[in-house]
Parts: sequence; C-alpha cells; structure tokens
Amino acid sequence: MSSPAPDAAAALQALGAYKTLVLRWAAPGVLQVSLSIGKLNAMSQLFWREMRDAFATIAVSADVRVVLLTSEGRLFTAGLDLADHTDSFAPGGEIDVGRRALRLRSFISAYQASFAAVEACPQPVVAAVHGACIGGGVDLITAACIRFASADAWFSVKEVDVGMAADVGTLQRLPKIVGSASLVREWCYTGRRINADEALSAGLVSRVCATREALATEALSLCVTLASKSPLALAGTKHLLNYSRDHSVQQSNEYVALWNAAALQSNDVMVAMQASMAKQTPIFSNL
Repeated sequence: MSSPAPDAAAALQALGAYKTLVLRWAAPGVLQVSLSIGKLNAMSQLFWREMRDAFATIAVSADVRVVLLTSEGRLFTAGLDLADHTDSFAPGGEIDVGRRALRLRSFISAYQASFAAVEACPQPVVAAVHGACIGGGVDLITAACIRFASADAWFSVKEVDVGMAADVGTLQRLPKIVGSASLVREWCYTGRRINADEALSAGLVSRVCATREALATEALSLCVTLASKSPLALAGTKHLLNYSRDHSVQQSNEYVALWNAAALQSNDVMVAMQASMAKQTPIFSNL
C-alpha cells in the first residue's frame, strides 16, 4: 500500500502512539488496530491501558469510519500475560481482605472498561482472528461487532483452568452471541478448544476463510464496504443493536423513535436518496 496522504498521516498521528498496538490506515476511513505484544500477544498490563486509551480516542475521531481489529504474529492472543500480573494476584500481606477486595474490584473494572470501549465506540469493529484466541482474546472479540476467522483459528474460554471465572465480558456477552446456553456453559466450564468450524456453526464467527491471507482480504473488503456507508447511520445502527440486545422490544422501539426523530433530520438521508435516484454512489461526510 502506498503512503497515506498528508492529512491521513496527520489523522493517524492524532490517534496516538502505542507500544502494544499498531495503528495504520488499511483503506480510506478503515483503521486497522493490530495487537503487537510479542510472539504470543499475551495481554500485558500496558496493553489493557493502551486498548482503553486507543478506543476512547478512536471513538471521537471523525476520520475513522470502521475499525479492523487484527493481530500480528502467529496467533491472535494467548490471553492474559500471567507473568506480568503476578503482583495483582499475590496474597494480600498486611492489607485486610475488605481493602484488598475493594482494590481488586477497581482493578477488574478498569480491565472491563478496556474492552467495553470497543463495544461503545460508534464505529463498527470487525475482528479478524487467526490462530489461537484464548481467554482474554474471547473477551475482546465478543465486544466486536463482526467476527471473521481463518480456518486455523481456535478459541478457548480458558479462565476456569487458571482457577477463576472470566470477568472481562465473555460470560456476559457470549450467551447473547451464541444461542445455546448448554453449549456456552460447556465451553466456559471446560475451557476446551473450539475450532473455527464449531465457532461458525455456533454463531461466534460469521465467516471462516481458508487461509490467513484470505481472512485479511475478506475482512478488509467488508470494512471498505462499511466505510462507504453513512457513518451516522452505522453509528446509530450499532448503538441501537446494542441497546436492543439489553432491553425489551417495546423499550427498544420507543428508544429508536426518539433516536431517529433527531437522526432522520441528517443530510445523509437526502444524500442517499438523491444518489439512488441518479444511480450514483453516495458520498457522505465524516462524523
């Protein structure tokens, strides 16, 4: 890919520099965010802070229309970097149990916010998973809007095997993604390996690509398509789908009526209608 135009380079620079993430423009309006934390992409303490900061910045960037979430290296992620978190799980020492519990609650809440930021940002997030996606990796991708995988991808809700319940979103989001409560509990109770075909059949991913190269091509193609849509319409659709997931049909209908009472006054509606009548491709302004 050729170097981005000066304004695109400036926009990328404004998103910040990170040590565990690589940000680049994969296509106009498509920001690729890649995990880059060593060969296993184990999630260090710095990674959690940078994810939270990066997606908070992305959320208010008018230049970003779609996020493509990928990973460098031979696997997506090995999950939590246990060695880097030894102090977090060490015995409390002289701190009494009540104070230690309060500190741990704050610690866990901050980590939850790191992936909640992925779900909360207005832009669609497309996760492209290759190789192993373990523990915290499942927490992360369940916060994405759309998940593709390569044929060699596999998944594991591994927390039970390190003596804990998953606490960063998997147990909350996975049952709403996968329709079978029995299957979700089997995965979460056993920590077993879930291959790409099973993940597809269960609805955890919506497409399996033959190779990692095909995964990159197909995921980017989808992102380019999404980037051509009205960013206001996409932001509204994402927000309303998330709202509807957590509320009744009646509540969601009432909410979307209020939302569209404002959103339908956007110029994007007229732009889309005029382009359709003229058989042209609509061009929408950034958010």
